[in-house]
Amino acid sequence: MIAKVIVDIPSKSVDYTFDYIIPTRLQSMIQVGVRVIVPFGPRTIQGYVMHITNQPDSDIDTAKLKEIKEIQDIKPELTEELIQLTEWYNNYFVTKRISMLEVMLPSAIKAKYTKVFAIEDAENIPQTLLQRFDGEGHYPYKTAQYNDDLNQLLPLLKQGTVAEVTLLSQNVGKKKQRAVAVVEGFDEEQILGSLEKSKKQYELYAYLLDERHRTVLLKDIEAMEFSKSSVDTLVRKGYVEKYDAIVERDPFETRVFEQDAKQQLTTDQQQAFDAILEKIQAHEQRTFLLHGVTGSGKTEVYLQTIEEALKLDRQAMMLVPEIALTPQMVLRFKRRFGDEVAVLHSGLSKGERYDEWQKIRDGKARVSVGARSSVFAPFKNLGMIIIDEEHESTYKQEDYPRYHARDIAQWRSQYHQCPLILGSATPSLETYARAEKGVYELLALPHRVNQQALPEVEIVDMREELSSGNRSMFSNQLRDAIQQRLDKKEQIVLFLNRRGYASFMLCRDCGHVPQCPNCDISLTYHKTTDQLKCHYCGHQEVPPNRCPNCESEHIRQVGTGTQRVEELLQEVFQDARIIRMDVDTTSRKGAHEKLLNDFGERKGDILLGTQMIAKGLDFPNITLVGVLNADTMLNLPDFRASERTYQLLTQVAGRAGRHEKEGQVIIQTYNPDHYAIKDVQQNDYIAFFEKEMSYRKIGKYPPYFFLMNFTISHKEMKKVMEASKHIHKVLLQHLSDKALVLGPTPAALARINNEFRFQILVKYKSEPALHEALKYLDDYYHDQYLKEKLALKIDINPQMMM
Repeated sequence: MIAKVIVDIPSKSVDYTFDYIIPTRLQSMIQVGVRVIVPFGPRTIQGYVMHITNQPDSDIDTAKLKEIKEIQDIKPELTEELIQLTEWYNNYFVTKRISMLEVMLPSAIKAKYTKVFAIEDAENIPQTLLQRFDGEGHYPYKTAQYNDDLNQLLPLLKQGTVAEVTLLSQNVGKKKQRAVAVVEGFDEEQILGSLEKSKKQYELYAYLLDERHRTVLLKDIEAMEFSKSSVDTLVRKGYVEKYDAIVERDPFETRVFEQDAKQQLTTDQQQAFDAILEKIQAHEQRTFLLHGVTGSGKTEVYLQTIEEALKLDRQAMMLVPEIALTPQMVLRFKRRFGDEVAVLHSGLSKGERYDEWQKIRDGKARVSVGARSSVFAPFKNLGMIIIDEEHESTYKQEDYPRYHARDIAQWRSQYHQCPLILGSATPSLETYARAEKGVYELLALPHRVNQQALPEVEIVDMREELSSGNRSMFSNQLRDAIQQRLDKKEQIVLFLNRRGYASFMLCRDCGHVPQCPNCDISLTYHKTTDQLKCHYCGHQEVPPNRCPNCESEHIRQVGTGTQRVEELLQEVFQDARIIRMDVDTTSRKGAHEKLLNDFGERKGDILLGTQMIAKGLDFPNITLVGVLNADTMLNLPDFRASERTYQLLTQVAGRAGRHEKEGQVIIQTYNPDHYAIKDVQQNDYIAFFEKEMSYRKIGKYPPYFFLMNFTISHKEMKKVMEASKHIHKVLLQHLSDKALVLGPTPAALARINNEFRFQILVKYKSEPALHEALKYLDDYYHDQYLKEKLALKIDINPQMMM
């Protein structure tokens, strides 16, 4: 038998399968998706088995093929579905297969580890084999392979007599806790008889006998009111032993989740539920757009449809746009589905993510909640996939390999023949346009649950505030509204999409602004560290006391970030308890959830933050939302600037008045007549959609045209310009005259980390030769550009144009 193997080398020149002979001793173990060690040139390296066949593809003499050295996995790390997905994505988006394979697996897999067989049922293991297990009940996989014992062990693994355990390196490894177990080899009835006069010892020993098939933790014994002295006495007598047990880390082990009863659906929710359920039951792929205003109960529709999928013995995947949404979303899912839920996001440790991933692979968890990369969770029987807040740009991975979670989810829903639900109060224009055309099925939730009114939205023209002498960050209306809410003991959310203390420093005499030495951008001042920072390359420096250009002492911070607003708020509202949420305050593990919990428990009056507070918050005491500057995103050099402004403002406005108390929203802006802001006030998505679509049509932007962005970068401007002209020429040669090839021009951020950046933008509708052009440029890049250390980024359907 022959295995077709992709070797673990991130190089275009070896990005195809190599044929290897499967030796007889490994033929019963090797499956598609396992990792193997193979000889490759003068060394041995890791590879992934992509296919198994009886014949090589070419006329190669099989006698010349090399053998697989060893197998690394007891069970396949990759499913056949994920391998097919890799092939599809490679063909469509021109990526390296090995890069896609690696992004699918948890990062802990790349750490040092040892795979072992662990005893589950010693009585059914042959004595000669049982002797191979060590004192902890482990038999290393590599040792078993060397001893030719795998053929005996694999059937026992399928029966559940032994289990697969992966022991990772110390910083990622399995969590150990003290456990208790009966010592084997004694006459148990005799021991019970001797303990009859010691009631607690008798009960403890009897309990451990009953539970000998599972790990009993010492902390659980003590929680059951068995005294420490009873345990220690049995240990001294030799009847019981303490040991270090390897347990799965549970990031929520200290949390108690009250069971959450499902809610009565509204008429609109019921219609959406019925439409989705029909496709789940029919095993039929269909993409739905669940368009519901903020507070309309989209999550309850998700929960109840997932419940139906589980009843049919299928699985469900829920994607949230970023870590900011996860804590509250996980809480609702854990309350409804308990231990059936696996959590996959970057806020967990490597070890925690690894355990959650294994729970899915082994069928112990049937529901996942996670961020973008959780779209690769190794489910084998999906009944539905949900992408919540589908409009969010964070579903697109900006680093190589660049993938959009929606594209992956679409492919997987087709593979499993299950519905894909895209949920949003503010769908992307592309998604809503597809729904209008009937490509997606539109499900509308136009009202909040319990007939709760949407909050009243006021727009404050900050130009008028300025002309009336108010130079503060807070308009008179907002200041008065905050004070009223504080007097009523209600809570306030204030939104500013700019972290740091000040936007930049400015010399009042000569106009000099300190710039990052590596990037074409001004430095941001952070007061807590008293540093000027670049948010692109990480450069930091001490702020100058004198202007470096003219020696003037009149150099000051200009603009306002969240740190500065926190100071100003404390000056104006001295007794208010302020919680600030931005990247700086949530960088430590668990900090994000703690801050939200504190606010939910009313330990804070004002929640001030960047866009991480704009979505997912659902607290009954929030009655006022203030947007301090609605213009920060509106003026970005990106054709989606208006759309993102409308989406963000609508989302943050939706945090107010979601329960019994009425809500109010105050938006401060210097552009009060802009349609993106006025349509938020009217809560009129359709009006915004129609206006924005007319501008997109004129500008030949999505959804009327597809986009592809090429970014070329290097430390030498001359090389960037030469490569840009070559790429422009290749594109003109391959594409029809219906495609627009714009550029090359300097990127909006023309230099980052000391590298000059040029861009070429392609707008097109249908270009049969486009894939051929991409393959040519990708090959040319690896053959020529890499030698000159030129970087070429090909971004299909880009989300960020900077």
